[in-house]
Amino acid sequence: MRWLSHTPWPILVLDLLRANLIGALFTFGFLRFGMPTPDTIALNQIDAQNQIIFVIYLLLAVIAGTVASVKLSMPVLIWHRRRTRRDDAAARKRALDLPMLLTFVTAGLWLVGGVLLTLLNLRGSLKDAILVAMASAVGGLLTCVLSFQRSEKVLRPISVAAIANEPENANAPGIGFRIAVFWLITVIMPMILIIGMIVMQYTHVIEASAQQLQRPIIWLATGSILIGMLSSIRLVRSITDPIKQLRVALNQIRAGNLNVALKIYDGSDIGLLQAGFNEMVDDLRERQELRNLFGRYVGEDVARRAIETGTQLGGEERYVGVLFVDIVGSTRLAVNRPPRDVVELLNDFFEVVVEVVGRHGGFVNKFQGDAALAIFGAPLDLPDFAGAALAAGRELRVELARRLGDVDMGIGVSAGKAVAGHIGAQQRLEYTVIGDPVNEAARLTELAKDEPTRVLGSARAVFLASDDEAQHWQIGEGVELRGRGIETLLARPDLDRIAPDVIAVVAD
Repeated sequence: MRWLSHTPWPILVLDLLRANLIGALFTFGFLRFGMPTPDTIALNQIDAQNQIIFVIYLLLAVIAGTVASVKLSMPVLIWHRRRTRRDDAAARKRALDLPMLLTFVTAGLWLVGGVLLTLLNLRGSLKDAILVAMASAVGGLLTCVLSFQRSEKVLRPISVAAIANEPENANAPGIGFRIAVFWLITVIMPMILIIGMIVMQYTHVIEASAQQLQRPIIWLATGSILIGMLSSIRLVRSITDPIKQLRVALNQIRAGNLNVALKIYDGSDIGLLQAGFNEMVDDLRERQELRNLFGRYVGEDVARRAIETGTQLGGEERYVGVLFVDIVGSTRLAVNRPPRDVVELLNDFFEVVVEVVGRHGGFVNKFQGDAALAIFGAPLDLPDFAGAALAAGRELRVELARRLGDVDMGIGVSAGKAVAGHIGAQQRLEYTVIGDPVNEAARLTELAKDEPTRVLGSARAVFLASDDEAQHWQIGEGVELRGRGIETLLARPDLDRIAPDVIAVVAD
């Protein structure tokens, strides 16, 4: 019982009782105040036999309604009590159908009661039988609508678990049907009653003058307004609540949070909308994860360019800056250190490389064992591609000395015209840069391992760079790099311009 008190079931019972009470009050109010004065039916006008029959039926209806409601709700109650709630498909379906089933029980009891009272009054007069039938129909219809609205609202926490992101398996009335029922209750029903009274007055079924019809018409209009307000509030909330939920989720997505999901508690069009939103978010999350993963492998700029323009084999000529960095004595490190330590060292080394290259607008195109190739000016244009590559080379040497002081390396920087694009096959391709600047940077890296600064650039890169960066470099002698066949003028960074706290490390 303690568990039951913390569930929606007690609230549901009270709401169903309240809906029936409202329907009964409206029925008796219609008979007492909704008819012209000469034709009203007061409680003291009902004979003792009809009163006894009514009381007996009321008791039987309460018992029958309770038994039927408990029988329909018990599988859902047991299923909802268990922790493994998604194991019983039949109970989940019953939970989704429960608001409609309880409404059918209410409609059946009101139908039987209305027919019984109509037949009892038919013995007295046709007029009383017609009035009772009209009042019972109105009261029953009103009770059913209120019962369904409240049961659907109260049972939403259970519906969330029951639907289990499968609203297409539910069978709830759609928005159009709900609006049609609302229109029937608040507009059509009062109009039919008013027209019916006018017709009965015209055909002398009821004895009332046109003036005496004013009171029931005002009563029906007032009742229509009150019932319309109550029903419209509940109808609007049944639509606006999920819309507000959707709006909040959209704001979270705009803020960058893709880990949002709507609770699906409706098997109608609204539930399908909620499920569609969740599927859309799942697709967005998957695309973002793939994009992040893709960007980690090929670089964010390459990934963004591929997503926006697609990928195809071939390339284009571009002026690019190239930086090549390689660890000195990596073979010896692999012999003297455990493999796990070597991997951790390489990860720390590449982390510094990626960070510094990214700060200067480039991207690391390849990791080749203990070496890395960085490109500046492709796939995205970079105005000072050569200056960015040279500045990254200087800063990279400083950062590696600060953070990995015991690791020796060589850094080569070049710039010039190259072909940038996708090579390989349609099934497996790679974005890369091919051309003389790449070869020159690789050869400069080998020479830089014997330099005090461990950094060498080409004079061509310095000439292509901006004046602000070129002043940090000194043009030196010319050498013929292996495999090129032409002379390359070497450029060295100015040691005096390197941060003082790492000069000692660099000199060593």
